[in-house]
Amino acid sequence: MTIQRFHVGSRMSEAVVHNQTIYLAGQVAEDASQDPAGQTRQILAAIDRLLAECGSDKTRILSAQIFLADIADFSAMNSVWDAWVPAGHTPARATIESKLAAPKYRVEIKVIAAV
Repeated sequence: MTIQRFHVGSRMSEAVVHNQTIYLAGQVAEDASQDPAGQTRQILAAIDRLLAECGSDKTRILSAQIFLADIADFSAMNSVWDAWVPAGHTPARATIESKLAAPKYRVEIKVIAAV
């Protein structure tokens, strides 16, 4: 049972692969000055990059957890998500209102995908 870790830090890894399953850490925007839609676009681009690095893509996402600092941002986040997720490949998903690591973050997304 091999475990691969990507972008390993002292506290966490950005991605871990085990048994042909990819576990991504929660992703937040690099430029947190963006509105919720802008933050969502950045996060989804980061997810695309990490999945590609692990040998997968968004059509293989099994589940997604989306954390919003304010559930009022649900429509703005969904407008970007809906344009990004491929038809016929929508994962199981939960969206939760939650206090995030810093007030500047409006959206955080965590996914599990198949290799």
